[in-house]
Amino acid sequence: MKITLTLFVVSLFSSLASAAEFSKGPVIKNYGAVAKVEQSTPLTGQERFKIAFDVAEQGGEDKVNRRFESLARFLNMQARAGVPPEQIELALVVHGKGGFDLLDNKVYRQKFGSDNTNAPLLSELQKQGVRVILCGQSAAYHGIQNAQLLPGVEMSLSAMTAHALLQQQGYTLNPF
Repeated sequence: MKITLTLFVVSLFSSLASAAEFSKGPVIKNYGAVAKVEQSTPLTGQERFKIAFDVAEQGGEDKVNRRFESLARFLNMQARAGVPPEQIELALVVHGKGGFDLLDNKVYRQKFGSDNTNAPLLSELQKQGVRVILCGQSAAYHGIQNAQLLPGVEMSLSAMTAHALLQQQGYTLNPF
């Protein structure tokens, strides 16, 4: 029993020691931690990306919506791989209960009793040209009005409409 436990502890520490280190930046400094990866086919720096991210889930009170943070990870990851941020166009299409994470602090505080922890991340993403689009159908269902949204959030007729228009503009859909 003692030998088995010792082997388990040694194995655990060995696996922890070999785990990759994740860090934030360089584009979105306080969000989007990524690890360095040795690629089989490295990016050239000439790549251009137009990607839409779809989010329906709410992140949870006092927590940044992990799905929103995926956009920061994408920007940081590509920049570290040599792709300039100017060559990346991202859109965040939000529907369902995820719309609550787009509320301004006053409305969010009234509804959930704390500031919207997503506001600083969304502001940083928008500074990088990320479009944030809310499904109007979900907003109507959940009683969310334009005046209650964080600055810069666009209201679309629907998430389906937003995705269709983004695809016509050359955006692909990121499944993560």
